[in-house]
Amino acid sequence: MMGDAAVSRGDRVPFWGRTVSLPFYKGLVTFLFGSPRRQFWLLASFSIIWVLFAHLGPILQMLHVSFLDGYPPTAGREPVMTLANYERFFSESIFILPFFRTLAFASLLTAATLVITYPVAYFLARHVRRQRQLALLLLLLIPFWVGEIVRTYAIMILLGNNGAVNLLLRWLGLVDRPIPFMYTGFSLSIGIIYLTALYMLLPLYSALEKLPASYSEAAADLGAGGWTRFRRITLPLTREGIASGCTLVFLISSGYYATPVLLGGPATTVFAETVARFFHVAGDEWPTGAAFSCLMLLTALAIAGAFNRLVSPRRVGAGG
Repeated sequence: MMGDAAVSRGDRVPFWGRTVSLPFYKGLVTFLFGSPRRQFWLLASFSIIWVLFAHLGPILQMLHVSFLDGYPPTAGREPVMTLANYERFFSESIFILPFFRTLAFASLLTAATLVITYPVAYFLARHVRRQRQLALLLLLLIPFWVGEIVRTYAIMILLGNNGAVNLLLRWLGLVDRPIPFMYTGFSLSIGIIYLTALYMLLPLYSALEKLPASYSEAAADLGAGGWTRFRRITLPLTREGIASGCTLVFLISSGYYATPVLLGGPATTVFAETVARFFHVAGDEWPTGAAFSCLMLLTALAIAGAFNRLVSPRRVGAGG
């Protein structure tokens, strides 16, 4: 009996085997994977849904709120569409200075981050053996395993009156009393560069790593010096990585909030802090904050798009 039961269990078709033999299942598989185009849209649909609901959806909702005269909605009151929230930005000059200060600050920090990280990416991609590149990249990634707030507090500890920098300067005898690094443009710049360096480093490393070494070697054989090779070959052929890195750093820098609050001072108030104040107060100030957010978002995207168009290499068509 035990043997017969074992044979009968072995003769049973598993549930999955019965399922795949059903006509409905075969028809569904054929419909979904019958062509490369269907396979592409099936795989892309998850990413598209994620972008629409997790990224584009909140932005569209914020844009909608920016045109309302009151939000959140209250019982017995119907919100009215208005442009007053945008007009307030242009009518009150107190908001203009933080707006343009943020754009200028983000632009300067993007340029500084590029200058600082380009030599690191160049050394890593061109002068380190391929077997060690991954290990060094992981080493550079270690600080980014923790959150923004933790890294910002690390900068505060480093630049404080009793921080490592001041202790080192006093130990070397260069200063008699601590230098007030904190709550200045210097401390905020160091913090932003530290937080955004990775977003510049990785695109630059990717562009430099793909650059064939034979190009530089051929130029050297023709008598080109080191600076000439860098200016005429390396720099132009890595413009795409420069454009990607600068775009990421600029957009991230223009939207930082926690770091300017912790590291900056009254003279370094950025536009994100101005926007946050509208969401922290009671009343109908949320639409104004949403309008100001949309203005910064659209302006930053326009600047980033213009920069990409200017810096990115032009692609010549088949007939060009």
